[in-house]
Amino acid sequence: MGRLDTRALLIFLVVGILAGFLASLIVGGGGLITYLISGVIGSFVGGYLFSALKIDLRIASPIVTQIITSTVGAIIVVIIARLIAG
Repeated sequence: MGRLDTRALLIFLVVGILAGFLASLIVGGGGLITYLISGVIGSFVGGYLFSALKIDLRIASPIVTQIITSTVGAIIVVIIARLIAG
């Protein structure tokens, strides 16, 4: 794993934790591991949904766009998980 790969992975994990934290502020609950899991899964869910629905946030900063996309995805993941868990 090269230096760039390590940096990209760290950024991905930080964005995941931040997105999970922001999602928990909106829908409640969670700890660091929960933030990470919901944020990382939310990144994929949000990215897929925004792409499928052709949503373009038109924000100049790619990192801010990724945080918003991941947070929306994490909110959806948490809500679906709660519906399944009952």
